[in-house]
Amino acid sequence: MIDFKQILSVSLILFSVIDILGSIPIIINLRKKAGHIQSEKATLAAGLLMILFLLGGKSILGLFGIGVEDFAIAGALIIFALGAEMILGIEIFKPDPDASAGASIVPIAFPLIAGAGTLTTILTLKAEFAQVNIAIGIVLNLIFVYAVLKSTTWLERKLGKTGLDVLRRIFGIILLSIAVKIFKSNAFPIEIV
Repeated sequence: MIDFKQILSVSLILFSVIDILGSIPIIINLRKKAGHIQSEKATLAAGLLMILFLLGGKSILGLFGIGVEDFAIAGALIIFALGAEMILGIEIFKPDPDASAGASIVPIAFPLIAGAGTLTTILTLKAEFAQVNIAIGIVLNLIFVYAVLKSTTWLERKLGKTGLDVLRRIFGIILLSIAVKIFKSNAFPIEIV
């Protein structure tokens, strides 16, 4: 049953976890390297991942013998690499000239939009909210994500080179912190005795 309060709660939770606004410097940086970000493909790929996880995330991971914690740690390592790239000015994710959609899918669709944090959050939300309300929350977030991806050129012009450089380094540190937090909480879970 559709419940607007649940939809609002789910949308806000996913908005904070996806943090597409915080990813703007990363997306601009990737667009410069790849030449073009295919917003539609990135949004659709992320949406497909989120819906798949909503419908059967634990089962999908179970097929590969992977736990939610393992998945989160893998996502944390990718996020850590992105953060290190932003702060140190090194190139870890090299664009593939033969794959024009490559930068749109990895690392934008996964792990930036539909990363380990987002996918594990979706699994967690299922315990508290109706599946239809989670699905609507996902779609609302994807609309916003698409709008941000489409406006990165405009945002880049408004921020300028210096603004982007400062933002890139600040969000690089934030990404490193998020990666360490995800890694710590999943690699060394606190055991209650």
